[in-house]
Amino acid sequence: MNVKIITDSACDLSRDVIEKYDIEVMPLTVILNEEEYYDNINMKPETLYKLMREGEAPKTAQVSPGKFKEIFTKYAKEKRDCIYIGFSSELSGTFNASVMMKEEILEDYPDFNIEVYDSKAASLGFGLIVHKAAQMANNGKSMGEILKTVDHYSKHMEHIFTVDDLEYLYRGGRVSKTTAFVGGLLSIKPILDVEDGKLIPIEKIRGKNKVIKRMIEIMEERGVNLENQLVGISHGDDLESAMKYKELMESKLGVKDFIITTVGCAVGSHSGPGTIAIFFLNEEEKY
Repeated sequence: MNVKIITDSACDLSRDVIEKYDIEVMPLTVILNEEEYYDNINMKPETLYKLMREGEAPKTAQVSPGKFKEIFTKYAKEKRDCIYIGFSSELSGTFNASVMMKEEILEDYPDFNIEVYDSKAASLGFGLIVHKAAQMANNGKSMGEILKTVDHYSKHMEHIFTVDDLEYLYRGGRVSKTTAFVGGLLSIKPILDVEDGKLIPIEKIRGKNKVIKRMIEIMEERGVNLENQLVGISHGDDLESAMKYKELMESKLGVKDFIITTVGCAVGSHSGPGTIAIFFLNEEEKY
């Protein structure tokens, strides 16, 4: 029996990919007006972004320990080898809950073969790691082989992104109030990265077209063998811009293979509508 890949909804993979590779996805929670919703189950990204544009300020909550216990127990009873790949522990408490529940489940099922891995990644950068693991599991690779590749992908996955309005990052505690105000006033668009699981601003650019140009330049500077990579593009309800990035990657960098998805509710609650993110590897596997 193939290794079972488990993850959470912050990976932003499409339903087609999830079903194709039989990935178990646990939803994070979105909180709006004191009501709780499950990411991409009874709260869809398109609805969330519409509400945010109307002034709503959603909050999010991690996957509960109880949900981990439920899912881990199910596969322990089936004697199924499992790998849980989690949303960066620097951005959510979800991974820490998985560690706690793994230890608890092993007390009752000591022979349960499960590993939990902190991706130190988010959105579709995280999703590309899960996607690769699921492909390998589907091809009958061992837990050791999968984890080795997951580790490489996690350490070398670039997240280059920009947001349309700094106010959303301010609400989530990612930038200061002054930065958000001045950015909005001057039409400054930040370019950000995720390094070791943390959100890091790397440049500030004035004007949307200049941001697009600069993000493609950064991809060219940092990427390796891009023409043979599966590249990710995620967007906050802005498919038109995502397609512009795709066209530039094809014409300037020779990229042929893409996954394009909407940023889900868990991440989108903090990044907001209009976010554009690109994901690619900065080092090839050497084995």
